[in-house]
Formats: sequence, structure tokens, C-alpha cells
Amino acid sequence: MKHVISGNRARYPRFHAGHKLGLTSLAAFLVLLTIFAMSVWMDASGLSTNLAQRNFAPSAAHPFGTDWLGRDMLTRTIKGLALSLGVGVVAGASSVIIAGIMGLSAAVMGKTVNRLVSWLTDLFLSVPHLVTLLLIAFVLGGGAKGIIIGVALTHWPSLTRVIRAEVMQIRSASYVSISRNFGKSSWWIATRHIIPHLLPQLLVGLILIVPHAILHEAAVTFIGMGLSPHEPAIGIILSESMRYLSSGMWWLALFPGLCLLLLVRAFAMLGENLKMWVDPRRAHEH
Repeated sequence: MKHVISGNRARYPRFHAGHKLGLTSLAAFLVLLTIFAMSVWMDASGLSTNLAQRNFAPSAAHPFGTDWLGRDMLTRTIKGLALSLGVGVVAGASSVIIAGIMGLSAAVMGKTVNRLVSWLTDLFLSVPHLVTLLLIAFVLGGGAKGIIIGVALTHWPSLTRVIRAEVMQIRSASYVSISRNFGKSSWWIATRHIIPHLLPQLLVGLILIVPHAILHEAAVTFIGMGLSPHEPAIGIILSESMRYLSSGMWWLALFPGLCLLLLVRAFAMLGENLKMWVDPRRAHEH
């Protein structure tokens, strides 16, 4: 019986790998859907000050406890995650658009543009993301606008390299040469052959950039250069909770931090699984 099971696993390795990828992707998607649904369903009254119930430890009425102003920490955490998720998606989408334009330009607009894009890519990759993001956010005065622009301008280089290599490979394909011999224009070839092939790469790039954007938004907000202190952002919640940890109010930082980690990990798992499905070379490895 053991040999039969081993033989089945050897004969159907990709089935087991695909089943595992499907389950992890479903779990990650359910986590993201739950956070989004809870943020829409929850009443914002938990964000209001209520001094009669301040500093409550976690309980059935307040699963994440309350803070020093009596605000419900579960409500603040979910609303903060939704805010971080929105900023991350907008910033990630902006970064993907920049990467797509840069990659296409480098591949189809000649050697001069290719060298310029390569130089810019190497320049941005030579400086840590967070340092450049801090400088951009500081120049733009912080806030959601500064975070979004900062993330968009710092997270495009790696994806640009992938897009450029993909476009170069598609341009040398036989079906593109046939279309060109039939007199099809460059615009026709781009819209019919190149861009449709790039959409899966751009989608995977977006999902992989979003968790980086969320973490960087939380980090910049944590040090006071990101979102406004009046907004229930995770970075603000964690920054404020540092002053109360010595008083034994451990729940102020523990639950928001764990939820932020869960959100980022769900996005990362979903992106890695989609990457394996999209990339045929990775698919043959499983």
C-alpha cells in the first residue's frame, strides 16, 4: 500500500502541488475578503472617545480591548487595515503603471531609451526603498499623497526589468514576425500580442508590491512622516501604543501588529502562488 501511495505521488506531482497552491491561495483570499468585509460592516462609533471604558483589557465585549481614550481597538485595527490596504493598492497600481511604461519603452524605443531606463533602474535599486521613500514623503509633506507617490516612485525598478525582458522575448517570437511581414503596424502588434501577454505579469507584480507598500506606509507613519495622526492607521496605532506598553497595556500593540502581519502575509502568499501559475518555468518544477 505504501508503494502504491508513493507511486501515485510520483505520477501526479503537479496535481498535489496545484492542490496545495489552490488551498493557500483560497486561504489568503479569504483573509483579505474578511478584512475588507469587516471594515465595511463595522460601525465607526468604536472610533469615538468614551472615557467610561478606557484601558479595558481584551474581553467578549471588546476582543482587542480599549485604549486610553476608551476607543475600541478591534474597530481601530480593522479600519486601520482597510486604510493601509487602500493606500497600498493605489500606490502599488501606480508603481505597476510606471513599471509597464518603462519596460515597454526600454524594449521598443531604441538603444538610447533602453540605456536611459537601465540607468534609472540601477540608480533607484542602489538606494534602499525606505530611504528614498522617506525623502519623497518629507519633500511632499507626508500624508497619503506623499506615501502613494513615494511608493510609486520607489517600487517600479524590479518589475521594469521583468517587463522589459518579457517584451524582448515576445518581439522575437515567430507570430510577431509573421504579423510584421503581413504589414501590421507597431500599435496593432503591441495591442494584440505584447500587452495581453504582459497582463498576468503586471497582475502578479501588483499583488507582490502591495504588501511592501503596506509595510512601508506603516513604517513611515510610525515615525510620524506618513498619514495624519487623526486617522486610524496601523502605523499611528503602533506608534501611540509604545507609550503605554510599560503600563501593562500589551494589547494596544500586539493585536494590531499581528493583524498587520497577517494582512501582509496573505498578500505575499497570494502573489507567490499566482507567480508560480503564471511562470511556466516554475510550473514545471512542481
